[in-house]
Amino acid sequence: MGKIISVTNQKGGVGKTTTCVNLASYIADAGYKVLMIDIDPQGNACTSVGVDIEKGQNSIYEVLLGEATIDEATCPTVVRNLSVVPSTADLAGAEVDLVYAENRENILREALSVVKDKYDYIFIDCPPTLGLLTVNALTATDSIIVPIQCEYFPLIGVGQLMNTIRLIKKHLNPEIEIEGIVLTMKNNRSLLFNQVAEEIKKYFGEKVYETSIPRNIRLAESPSHGKPILLYDSKSKGAIAYKALSEEFLKRQ
Repeated sequence: MGKIISVTNQKGGVGKTTTCVNLASYIADAGYKVLMIDIDPQGNACTSVGVDIEKGQNSIYEVLLGEATIDEATCPTVVRNLSVVPSTADLAGAEVDLVYAENRENILREALSVVKDKYDYIFIDCPPTLGLLTVNALTATDSIIVPIQCEYFPLIGVGQLMNTIRLIKKHLNPEIEIEGIVLTMKNNRSLLFNQVAEEIKKYFGEKVYETSIPRNIRLAESPSHGKPILLYDSKSKGAIAYKALSEEFLKRQ
């Protein structure tokens, strides 16, 4: 049975989608069958793996409304063994569309239950908010990966996220666990990065991955080319870091 992992942080700009896309890509490239769910209305995860959704094509929006199954919305990507359920701008209205839906927090979990056995791993790229879309993702997930930029304001947001996870665990998904914490946008010359990293490690302990992700221009460029970093520039610092993170992730499994 596949493992469902949400990549989430309510603070935007911390490398959430970059981590989801590149971790999923390297795990798929290692031979595992991987599905990525883009549940962020911005749709950056699907375009980062070469999927530009066409008019009339099913997306996660239709899945949440009950108008399509996960299989009917799944697309191949430029990475072998990696498929994606894309997002569209319509998803921004899903919060309103689902307000009066029956069992609204469990819609994604029920949709994924049908395909969970088909994949080794299912990664969900969550929006940088704690609305109904993220609640659906966290209710459906087995564990979460939290990318954290080691600066002051992102650190404050982590406390709010942990409170939300406690509420999800209490009321909707008692099985949810923290898979790991990824330190992103590392700057070796930054004293602040090292100070915040130490605070995060004190709080989360062994949940913090040893591999941290550096600031890297090639990582920033790759989405505009519709490729994850392993296909865009596999020798860049960003690629080396995400490959190492994927190996550390798989070793922990």
